[in-house]
Amino acid sequence: MWGSGVRRAVVGVAVGALVPVVGLSGAGTASAATPQVVCTSAKAGLAAKLKKDIGAALKNRKGTVAIGLHDRKTKTTCELRGGTSYDSASIVKVTVLAALLWDYKKTDRRLTTREARLAKAMITQSDNAATTTFWRQLGPTKVKKFLAAAKMTKTVPGSGGYWGLTRVNIKDEQRLLALITAKNSVLSDNSRAYILKLMNEVVPSQRWGAPAGAPSSTKIHVKNGWLPRATLGWRVHSLGAFQGGGRDYYLTVLTHGNSNMNYGVATIQAVAKAVHKDLAPSTRATQRYQPTSTPREVIPAVPQG
Repeated sequence: MWGSGVRRAVVGVAVGALVPVVGLSGAGTASAATPQVVCTSAKAGLAAKLKKDIGAALKNRKGTVAIGLHDRKTKTTCELRGGTSYDSASIVKVTVLAALLWDYKKTDRRLTTREARLAKAMITQSDNAATTTFWRQLGPTKVKKFLAAAKMTKTVPGSGGYWGLTRVNIKDEQRLLALITAKNSVLSDNSRAYILKLMNEVVPSQRWGAPAGAPSSTKIHVKNGWLPRATLGWRVHSLGAFQGGGRDYYLTVLTHGNSNMNYGVATIQAVAKAVHKDLAPSTRATQRYQPTSTPREVIPAVPQG
């Protein structure tokens, strides 16, 4: 059965220069084999600053964390564990909506009133039943064709109808955010604007994660997801895009191996605050977005046993 209940958890450089950041091992300690964040930036000193601050945010954190960041204004990119796969949980809902709009673009078809209602529920409230409706409507073939068109070649749709078990990684999620936030041949301008509109209207209890510490002068677009399983603990993920006020950047943080939801949210928000502080250093604390203290998400269905 698709879970409809809601659970709550309280969370209280020169161009081309490569700067490594100490990554996060499963035990939360650095080692020679631990992957490292790599940043490049056209803005002098920014990559080094991100190295220091993301490293501090990850220090002593347990679990496995992957990070993707791209800032168009400063031509800054950071990545950690870009190819590591995670169960998507509810962040796949952005892909589902993008796939639907991409498919309709081919025949100039528009969403019906009912489909628009379902799309709004899927993104702004993370409604599982609405997602299942679109997942079945698209079917595996259309989902895979969209992923190919979007060059999200390592994303693997969940089998047996379990869309929450779609396998995703940083590289592909960043490609998706890039498509949504800038003109391209895959998604129409109207489709991009519609997706961003819904991501901007996510209910307060689900606006945690990547937006933490973002300048209030930017328009915040977010989609989160979480999923507990017997192996690898809690998956807690966040996608965020930030535009306006002279800013244009997007951030993905994927995690698993968390002991509970609170822990994963805290890790994501520590990374997010470091990123926003470095990309918008002149923003005062009172002008930064503070997520709700009671994050809430719905849990996608997964096979039992």
